[in-house]
Amino acid sequence: MKEKPTANVPTKEEVENAKIIARQDRIPIWSLSYLFIGILGLGYIFIFYDIFNINVSFIQTALTLGWAASPTDPAITSLEGTVVLLNLIGYVIGALTLSPLSDRFGRRDLLLATLLLTGVGSTLNVFVTNYWEFAITRFITGIGIGADLAIVNTYINEVAPKNGRVKYTSLLFILASIGTVLAVWLGLILCTGAAPFPSGLPFALGGSGFLETNGWRLMYGIGGLLALVGVLLRFGLPESTRWLITHGRSKEADRIVTEMETRALTRLKQLPPLPESIPVIQKPKPIPYGEIFRNRIYRNRTVLLLFVWFFGYMTVYITAAGLSSLLAGVGFGFPENGMVVAIGIFGFVIAGIIASTFGDKIERKRWLPISAMFTLIGGIMIAYGVNNFGLAVSGAVLLFTGTNIWVPITYAWVSESFPTRARVTGFALADGLGHIGGGVGLIAVGALLSSGQSILVMFLIIALFQIISAAIAQLGPKTANKRLDEVSP
Repeated sequence: MKEKPTANVPTKEEVENAKIIARQDRIPIWSLSYLFIGILGLGYIFIFYDIFNINVSFIQTALTLGWAASPTDPAITSLEGTVVLLNLIGYVIGALTLSPLSDRFGRRDLLLATLLLTGVGSTLNVFVTNYWEFAITRFITGIGIGADLAIVNTYINEVAPKNGRVKYTSLLFILASIGTVLAVWLGLILCTGAAPFPSGLPFALGGSGFLETNGWRLMYGIGGLLALVGVLLRFGLPESTRWLITHGRSKEADRIVTEMETRALTRLKQLPPLPESIPVIQKPKPIPYGEIFRNRIYRNRTVLLLFVWFFGYMTVYITAAGLSSLLAGVGFGFPENGMVVAIGIFGFVIAGIIASTFGDKIERKRWLPISAMFTLIGGIMIAYGVNNFGLAVSGAVLLFTGTNIWVPITYAWVSESFPTRARVTGFALADGLGHIGGGVGLIAVGALLSSGQSILVMFLIIALFQIISAAIAQLGPKTANKRLDEVSP
């Protein structure tokens, strides 16, 4: 009688599937169309436009709808903190409930749904009339953002070459910086009145007429339009080869990898040989969360990375969503506070360029203390620059550089730390729950501001959150220049 193969002996199909992935992993360069980066990047432009939109526009929103008496009212920071916390709770829900569906139904289809949901939330913001309507629409937007970021970062890491996963994640981050710059500068133009530089923008339009009370509504409308364009373009994205393999669609995966090899050979003389040992790709389990929590390695990684994100996002969201309000509350005039943010935001662009150029050169976790150093120095410079615009702006550039260098690198690091069958789920758990730290940080800073703490103490505390995150990260795994299936079998 013919013996049945044991559970430890891979089938012929499993061996062939493993070879398909090994063929992809040996390609040392980007081998998909660069249009792929552009399509995902447009979605990133909208996502980060939406995240940073509130930084400048919220002051006009609060004044227009009667939530605050003046631009320097300390209540604005607390009100904004609650809204951002609800947005981030939505982020957590989206990351934990929607993004894992891409492990079952595919990366591309869920990317269409998540960006559409985010755009709907942003568009609904145009029509709100009170605080809780505003908060609820931000909550809806957060659901879409949380799921979208988890899937995009997993997706890009599954198709990028092993020696360039940080590079291509960071390229998306550079495109995201366009969204941040667009949001902050449009906010200054549409939501503040004209003022001589550096106290404001001489050509700002938000001081009179329709835009005096509706500039912020137009900001959210522009966001909704960006999302619509992004959704339409995403129909042209291919599916992840790793996902296709784990779901029995080997022929499609083989076709995509063959196209990648053909494109790579137009720039290379030959491809590297296949490795002697090729790990078999495991089939997905019915419950990805169970797959993570039953495995000690992935369970420990989830907890560690969650706290890395939690404390890191405390710093990130204080600067990304609340820096303008914070500066107004500690002595910077209005709209001078917005000008400091508008020029400082170019540090986000610098961060993306640094991460893209050098991110793969050293181990992922080493970047977190480097980033924290930039944040600390930048915050101190802003604290001593209340009456020195040049010093404050220079500090803001360093601050935004420091709070953002580590983010795309850690996006790649977290994606690398989980197996294909539960990669989006693992990313969602760590990054999604970690986002709660962003809302907690804003509320904490609002409380400190109300208690009369000095600006120097405020920025030292903001930097401390990131320093704690960097210290925790040093306990994490090393993943640079390794095959995904080697790091996370």
